[in-house]
Amino acid sequence: MCQRDLSDKQWDILQPLLPPQRPRTGRPAFDHRPFLNGILWILRTGAPWRDLPARYGKWASVYSRFRRWTLSGIWGSVLAELQRIGDANGSIDWEKHYVDGTTIRAHQCAAGARGGQATQALGRSRGGFTTKIHLRAEGNGKPLVFVLSSGERHESRYLEWLVVLGQVKRSGAGRPRVRPKKLVGDKGYSYPSLRDKLRRRGITPIIPTKSNQETEDIFDPALYRERNKVERAMNRIKRYRRIATRYEKLACMYAGMIFLACILEWL
Repeated sequence: MCQRDLSDKQWDILQPLLPPQRPRTGRPAFDHRPFLNGILWILRTGAPWRDLPARYGKWASVYSRFRRWTLSGIWGSVLAELQRIGDANGSIDWEKHYVDGTTIRAHQCAAGARGGQATQALGRSRGGFTTKIHLRAEGNGKPLVFVLSSGERHESRYLEWLVVLGQVKRSGAGRPRVRPKKLVGDKGYSYPSLRDKLRRRGITPIIPTKSNQETEDIFDPALYRERNKVERAMNRIKRYRRIATRYEKLACMYAGMIFLACILEWL
């Protein structure tokens, strides 16, 4: 086993959340653990799929299963279950959440998807051919939900999506938890319309005002300084070279890589 493969502790947590090893019909699937370690090797190194070491299995088989699991939403389900477990253990801080966005440079091989780049969260910004990750982190700095857009899109356009999509199921009865008491963001989110939408949802916006806006009485400078938690969460995700540079043509496949990085944060 490679030093950076899944540890036994991580595997014990992850294994019950994966599809069964032996399907109802057909041949038994290739062992999940080397398959996952192979994907994590690609995620970590950013190497082409054909360069996958033989110890993880055939590259085509690993890629094919990664694609099937991505399109069927398995990675999102695993992340949601890990967050549910974390919430049950009291690991999620619902007092305050943080939002931010980061621009990712896309490699030339990310171009050429059917339907055009606009449908695959790719565009042109000052940084060139880029995509953008919009992230919401809980109070302890762990990623809750992300949204992809083309690189030239402004962060403020996706704040409402980050709030609506960040649902965590409860262990018992009751509706999923979604709303923090306070939401912290930078001046890029300083729009009266966004503040009003947050307040209507019962969320207190902790967002500094621009120089041409009236100062907010409820602004908390001490809490705002903790916004670095979402920036650090973003940097931890971008440690993986397959995320720091986008190589995938399809937005869903790139999102699959981000889901894996978020899953590792919760293990």
